[in-house]
Amino acid sequence: MGSRDERHRHNLVPLAALIGRETKSEKMEKPNLRYDYFMIKTDCQRIQGNPSSTFSVFAIFDGHNGNAAAIFSRDHLLDHVLGALPCGLGRDEWLQALPRALVAGFVKTDKEFQRRGEASGTTATFVIIDGWTVTVASVGDSRCILDTQGDAVSVLTVDHRLEENAEERERVTASGGEVGRLSIVGGAEIGPLRCWPGGLCLSRSIGDMDVGEFIVPVPHVKQVKLSSAGGRLIVASDGIWDALSSEMAAKSCRGLPAELAARQVVKEALRTRGLKDDTTCIVVDIIPPDNSPQPSPTPKKQNKLRSLLFRKKSCDSANNLSKKLSAVGIVEELFEEGSAMLAERLGNEESNNQFTFMCAVCQVNLAPSEGISVHAGSIFSMSSKPWQGPFPCSGCRDKKDAMEGKRPSGVKVS
Repeated sequence: MGSRDERHRHNLVPLAALIGRETKSEKMEKPNLRYDYFMIKTDCQRIQGNPSSTFSVFAIFDGHNGNAAAIFSRDHLLDHVLGALPCGLGRDEWLQALPRALVAGFVKTDKEFQRRGEASGTTATFVIIDGWTVTVASVGDSRCILDTQGDAVSVLTVDHRLEENAEERERVTASGGEVGRLSIVGGAEIGPLRCWPGGLCLSRSIGDMDVGEFIVPVPHVKQVKLSSAGGRLIVASDGIWDALSSEMAAKSCRGLPAELAARQVVKEALRTRGLKDDTTCIVVDIIPPDNSPQPSPTPKKQNKLRSLLFRKKSCDSANNLSKKLSAVGIVEELFEEGSAMLAERLGNEESNNQFTFMCAVCQVNLAPSEGISVHAGSIFSMSSKPWQGPFPCSGCRDKKDAMEGKRPSGVKVS
């Protein structure tokens, strides 16, 4: 593990830029560059041509060190997630398979972007809504919250800031990274905790090939089922959450239609803290058909403050438990996992699965020499069979080993 002096010699981020960023105290009224990008798609279909299989996607990508990673993720992440889902699944099976597909899609997006040789990185908060079921995958420090009946606010993401996440600090150091603050002349330390080399404040992101591979793209995933009372999602970049708590953001916009609510959240953040960072906010109302308000006219000019109303179009399966939960307005948690270990996130795969002879991450055909399970040599293989899938290709296995600190970051294995 390198010394503090080595940390500065090998730092790939200009030291002057970091020092200026940490010591600057005045409000920045007009940022020079904007690296926030968003996605809003309400016409996706699990089965092409079948309107009853419609689902919606909302996402925010907050880039750093340039906008290339944010743009690439916006343009490719959804396709990579859908490509990791087996064909022919019913709705319930599709929703059950979604968390694993999100992991594969995030890692594939990261791997393909790094092939471009660009140093940019991005956070990603990715929301899929199918009926009353909400699935959120995230890396970085953008956030998604749920405001439900009775003013109950739930956070559906986990912040991957080293300053605030002790578990991630332990993982990074165990994988070969160094965590510390920026040192200036005289030995004084300033700013938030960062990972060295590179000086990144986050432990998970897409891209960032100029830092160690212990900065991983494996997302935290949470899936919940709302009651028939519905709820409101607020998805926003860290420029919002640095100024407002989750409760403050939810409270500031209650009673407003979604588009006005998004504007109000940003307005409240600016009033509280000023414009020190990009502030992007999406508000999504998931509402019963009988309570749906009239949609606002579509603005002629696109604005960074976007929001949509999502109206439930189909009924969920009427099992007794769901009926009881819906009757009392309870949000049912279906799934949550945040481990950075692929062996734990990809699970087991039966031999008759259509993906058995394809890489579990990037879906390329496997060579005969690549039939080594993701569980082989893993502490998570105790309850599984190493000869049982899923199987990664050699490139994805190499990346997995680097993320877990089993080889030095950046060392290629032939």
